[in-house]
Amino acid sequence: MPILPRPWRPGAQPLAPTRALLRAVTLTMLLAALLLMAARGAWAADEGTLRIGSKRFTESYILAEVLAQTAAPQLSQAPVVRQGLGNTAIVYEALRSGGIDLYAEYTGTIALEILKSPQPMSRDAMQAALQPLGLGMAIPLGFNDGYAFAMRADEARRLGVRSLSDLARHPELKLGLSNEFIGRADGWRGVAARYGLPQTPTGLDHGIAYDAIAAKQVDVIDIYTTDAKIDHLGLTVLDDDRGYFPRYDAVVLYRLDVPQRFPQAWAALTRLEGRIDEHAMIGMNARAELQGAGFATIARSFLAGGGQAADSGGAPAGFMAKLFGPDLPRLARQHLMLVAVSVGVATLIGVPLAVWVFPHLRLRALVLGATGLLQTVPSLALLAVLISLLGAIGTLPALIALTLYSLLPIMRNAVTGLAEVPAGVKQAGTALGMTGSQNLRLVQLPLALPTLLAGIRTAATIAIGTATIAAFIGAGGFGERIVTGLALNDRALLVAGALPAAALALASEALFEALEWLLRRRQRAAAS
Repeated sequence: MPILPRPWRPGAQPLAPTRALLRAVTLTMLLAALLLMAARGAWAADEGTLRIGSKRFTESYILAEVLAQTAAPQLSQAPVVRQGLGNTAIVYEALRSGGIDLYAEYTGTIALEILKSPQPMSRDAMQAALQPLGLGMAIPLGFNDGYAFAMRADEARRLGVRSLSDLARHPELKLGLSNEFIGRADGWRGVAARYGLPQTPTGLDHGIAYDAIAAKQVDVIDIYTTDAKIDHLGLTVLDDDRGYFPRYDAVVLYRLDVPQRFPQAWAALTRLEGRIDEHAMIGMNARAELQGAGFATIARSFLAGGGQAADSGGAPAGFMAKLFGPDLPRLARQHLMLVAVSVGVATLIGVPLAVWVFPHLRLRALVLGATGLLQTVPSLALLAVLISLLGAIGTLPALIALTLYSLLPIMRNAVTGLAEVPAGVKQAGTALGMTGSQNLRLVQLPLALPTLLAGIRTAATIAIGTATIAAFIGAGGFGERIVTGLALNDRALLVAGALPAAALALASEALFEALEWLLRRRQRAAAS
């Protein structure tokens, strides 16, 4: 049975491990408050700044930079570009909530996915439907980027597949379709119904679908018609012979107050109308995906070239340049802040809550079950809900999501640690005249501290990995590299994001190992 540390006397101070825990909690609370105030201040500062968003694919990244660089000379402060915010649902919710002011969207997506129309709409009809939402559609950029299906050319010739109708005769073909396309109203379900397709598709990220079809892991993929890799890989685009897909003309989707808030910048943006044709867009996509050029560089070259995707040299950066790029300190600060604040706040919430519910078996089971249920909510779905509730993107919803995901290991370990304190030790404290709260503070918590600390350690490790989701809503961190690497199918950039996150996880483990050693040493000293 563990030895009861030091005979207790009325008025005694908390034991050394408890004092250390109290100091750590106080410092964490102050740090969390300061960082949250800074995040709120940064958000408030953004209110006077033009904020431009993008989805998570190459073309959207490039168009966001084109819009930002066009508007920048007419603004008193540089526009904020929130890249790679995820799929249509997240970017659209960011626009509606005021997290961004505008982004490049496509008419087919607006009609069928955003406005939920059962059929394509005219532009006037879309404008009328968007206005009650506080949104507008303007500045047709000059190209159509529609959905289509593609196969390897040799396979298409061998099977005699030239159109979507022909796919129905080959149920053995493996389809690898983007997850968004599978779930869209104008996506797989509609195509399958129109053409009677019997296949069951596999969900793939759009960025890796081209590698999958080149490696013959899948036979058919969905593509955007301005993708650069169609010709590069020698793919055959299947004819939409029953006219299922509408036109997806690129336009600017914006909040209605933007022209009034930024009149000069808006006037500059309107001059982009009709300037980007399909050839120019394919060329810009190719520079990003095949030559490794940066999105800002590509946009600058296009704008300087008077409407042509001008080339401006420069070899693609190697792996070491990407790993130790100039963005590394910024991403490290963002990632560390997200982890430290979320785990700190989860500790401040989870430990007292666990202590409170511990004596009540039914309530304890209910609360732990609820926190366990939070773990089953997909991260992107949780982020979309938080964006809608908070009316914001960026740091705040990311911190809330990470805090919710950190609660379970902290609370479960706190409850487990308290349950492992032998009854005899608790009774000995009571026999010495301790009240219930004194027994908890001076006996039970110090003995449960190693198990509690292990829960915080687990939460920190989970948070380091999960914090990569923050990049989907513009909160930064190492996930920014991972998201961009997925969009470009750039393995070097993916690893350049994953390695620093892994290094941070190892540093966290080393820190907690040292802290546990220090606590064990202090406990031994207190018991002697």
